[in-house]
Amino acid sequence: MQTQKPTWIPLLVLLVVAILALFAPSAGAGPSEGINSGDTAWMIVASALVLLMTPGLAYFYGGMVNHKNVISTMLQSFIAMGVISVIWIIFGFSLAFGDSIGGWIGNPTTFLMFNGVMDHKLSLGSTDQLAFTIPFALFAFFQMKFAVITPALISGSLAERINFRAFVLFMVLFCVIVYAPLAHWTWHPDGFFFKLGVLDFAGGTVVHMSAGWAALAGALYLKRRKSHIEANILPPANIPYVLLGTALLWFGWFGFNAGSACGAGPLAVSAFAVTHIAAATAGLSWVLFDVTRGKKVSALGFCIGAVVGLVAITPAAGFVSVPVSIFIGAVAAVVSNIVAHWRASSKLDDTLDVFACHGVGGMMGMLMTGIFASTAVNGAVAEQGLFFGETTLFLKHLFALVFVSAFAFILSYVLLFVTDKIIPLRVNEEEEKLGLDISQHDEALANI
Repeated sequence: MQTQKPTWIPLLVLLVVAILALFAPSAGAGPSEGINSGDTAWMIVASALVLLMTPGLAYFYGGMVNHKNVISTMLQSFIAMGVISVIWIIFGFSLAFGDSIGGWIGNPTTFLMFNGVMDHKLSLGSTDQLAFTIPFALFAFFQMKFAVITPALISGSLAERINFRAFVLFMVLFCVIVYAPLAHWTWHPDGFFFKLGVLDFAGGTVVHMSAGWAALAGALYLKRRKSHIEANILPPANIPYVLLGTALLWFGWFGFNAGSACGAGPLAVSAFAVTHIAAATAGLSWVLFDVTRGKKVSALGFCIGAVVGLVAITPAAGFVSVPVSIFIGAVAAVVSNIVAHWRASSKLDDTLDVFACHGVGGMMGMLMTGIFASTAVNGAVAEQGLFFGETTLFLKHLFALVFVSAFAFILSYVLLFVTDKIIPLRVNEEEEKLGLDISQHDEALANI
């Protein structure tokens, strides 16, 4: 059994937080005026669906790595549910949705330790524009699930060689320094992108582009696995895990996208519909494109394609029609497949093609939103897309795409460097050969 030098610091930090929490202001269930019970019921379900996506991601990633790294890879998703949830309560929600500081970041003291969230009363303040008919606390918890899954997405790029403790530290830094500002810019009414008119219904920039570019930074910083250098990569551990993970992601994504309507109405139904059709089309598009290159139709290919479709429709879900979602799914899958194929023939070791699927898929979704956003689907759309003869929205989305790409990649690379100086990011060669399940956790599939 592997031994590890003990450290008290993480436990002490958690205990200090737990003690301070006892002195945080308490509040009741909150006001009921202006709250719609149907919208509230739907958003509770949607929040649960989004949380289900993180275990789904664990199965999706866990099935694709080799048998020596299944548990470690899956745990990286599960640990995010613990770490990011606590950070979100302490100050993460405040950074994303607290009183805006110049449109760039929320004031961390606005909702410190969730103060004022449970008993938040509707007024004319900007944060009240976020959730008119559901409790503000429900909106906060819905958003928490987005914050949870974003750093978990990055783990697929770092799989089979990342030091677990270093990954947890990087995940915390990423949430605070990359994710929270992006969420504030995009979804806070006083945010930089929000006021500019950039449309991101459910997280094309905030979640998928940020995770994709961070994944690329991670692959470059950690460099190649020894098995990748030797062209001796073991096959996926469990394809049925990938199928199960895809099913959970697909199911949960209805909460991800339709829940972003923040109510149980026609817009939620429209987002629900385009989410399913884009995923179905993209899965078919991926495997049919493989067929044109002489490959067989594979379960893995359909699953990856479906997820790419879900990623690509995410920013557009509340702004495009059902027929358009067919086009988005088909094109996004082909483009991501081409990028993944290029990556496979290069020396870039993005273990599970996170950049090709989430980074490229998110960028395709943002561009498609700038092309096909329609006032007929969503009356809140002030400027229609390029397809309808207007150029302004498309140009704004091009700007946002470049800005977010640079921001997420550069800062993620810096955070990887900082993390590496505190805790070495990469396991040593012996640990990598042994597998992270044993070397990082003293657990193995045979023991389950």
